Amino acid sequence: MPVAARPDPEKLLLQIQAEEKYSASGRLKVFLGYASGVGKSYRMLDEGRRRHERGEDVVVGALQPDIPPEIRGILKTLQVIPLKLIDGQPVMDINAILRRRPQVCLVDGLAYDNPAGSRNAHRWQDVEQLLEAGICVITTINLQFIEERRAEVEAIRGKAVSVTVPEAFLRNADEIVVVDAPAEHSLVRGDQSAPGALANEEERKLNHLREIALLLAAEVVDEQLESYLERHGVTQAWGMQERILVCITPTSNAARMIDRARLTRDRFHGELYVAYVEGSDLTTDERQALEDHLALARNAGAEIQLLDGDDAVCTIMDFARERGITQIFIGHSLSEDWRARLGLTTVDRLIRAADGIDVKLFPH
Repeated sequence: MPVAARPDPEKLLLQIQAEEKYSASGRLKVFLGYASGVGKSYRMLDEGRRRHERGEDVVVGALQPDIPPEIRGILKTLQVIPLKLIDGQPVMDINAILRRRPQVCLVDGLAYDNPAGSRNAHRWQDVEQLLEAGICVITTINLQFIEERRAEVEAIRGKAVSVTVPEAFLRNADEIVVVDAPAEHSLVRGDQSAPGALANEEERKLNHLREIALLLAAEVVDEQLESYLERHGVTQAWGMQERILVCITPTSNAARMIDRARLTRDRFHGELYVAYVEGSDLTTDERQALEDHLALARNAGAEIQLLDGDDAVCTIMDFARERGITQIFIGHSLSEDWRARLGLTTVDRLIRAADGIDVKLFPH
């Protein structure tokens, strides 16, 4: 009869320590907004109301300065711990909350710096202290206030922020929820005067921000899984690296495709290829557009491939099979000019040929 393997004492100790730390700490839930006006404060307070109705001891530890009318009714059902003033600035009263010791504390607006003389320099550190005391915290934050995402969001929105929260703090969350209001709602709450093409551009930006937020949430879920496995002594025994191929032409929406592919590559720690099936008789403008697309690919850290073949579909699929590509990004509704090389009928053929490979279409 085989003898069971003796557990590694060091691994067993780490497992016990991880479980003890998890059991002693409060749970953190984050409502993440990808733009202002998506309704994250309402979602947080509404969850607090529902928990209160189920019998949980819920308090409000911090609110934004301007309270929208739609959430004032919810506040009437919850106890609010008043903010205290330090040098004339309102800050969350950590001492009062710790004395009160609720089961759940709602903190609206995670990205605040506290004035000198406060117990902690940042509000997210206040939240850390509540969690360490075993108090569950539900909080809100906008994507632009996450330190590691700030530059990327600023490049999209053109608006700078002065206070941030480290992404590592959010990655310790037990749950992160992207408040996914329709882009049209954010447009109404944002720039109501934006007509036509300007509104379309604003919607594209909002969709881009939404995508970044969803990928961040997915990464947090991955970390939750890893933490769970660590606490239960389970070793991961799987893995799949994404290999993404972006097929560009002079007329394709290459910026959008490359940016989406870059996000996916970074999310899955995969590989990114950008390929162009070389054609002849390109105009000066087409040649310049192609060079601009390739410059975007280089900036994204993609491996660039200039493919040569009489049949674009066969050439692309030969390369895809050779490199083990898992996703192909391709534009559609392109010019019917044969020089585009990847017209609608070609797209149809590519989809049929890409058995076992995901094909994502990007209109323009």
